[in-house]
Amino acid sequence: MYLGELYNAYDEELVKQQTLCLEKQYDFNATRPSEGEKRTKLLKEMFADIGENCYIEPPLHSNWGGHHVHFGNNVYANFNLTLVDDNHIYVGDYTMFGPNVVIATAGHPILPEIREKGYQYNIPVHIGKNCWLGAGVVVLPGVTIGDNSVIGAGSIVTKDIPANVVAYGNPCRVVREISEHDRQYYFKDRKIKEKDLK
Repeated sequence: MYLGELYNAYDEELVKQQTLCLEKQYDFNATRPSEGEKRTKLLKEMFADIGENCYIEPPLHSNWGGHHVHFGNNVYANFNLTLVDDNHIYVGDYTMFGPNVVIATAGHPILPEIREKGYQYNIPVHIGKNCWLGAGVVVLPGVTIGDNSVIGAGSIVTKDIPANVVAYGNPCRVVREISEHDRQYYFKDRKIKEKDLK
């Protein structure tokens, strides 16, 4: 599972382990909005690592219930985060996910004769610190996104994205670096006012 090699995802022992993880995910998704402490406790049981002040808005969808997911501190995820965590997913501090983001580590062979037997491969994904992935972004297996980068809504990220850039599209590509303009404007012609940041 973890070496990027082909393996059979329907292995009986794997399915048994996966089902136990999914039971906790079910409990997390069944929590009420007022049950913040219960959600935090469940996430600590579900995830490989989860830092302080992380917030995930249910429903969360994850192949292994977060068992292979490593979140830093202050990570925020809006509704319907989907983590295909058959391999490890690493996310740095202060990163934000818009609604309906998908991060996939799993892939399937192109050759149909192998695919129909249930074989797949998994490549880890790395997302840096203080990134923002807009609504509907899809990150494919093996991708690394550098610190501070912004991925525009609806992008399909097929290749690595460096740090400190704005990238979007299908396939996702770097459009520009984060610049002095971004220190002055937060959206189009709307200026950042120091008094609003206190």
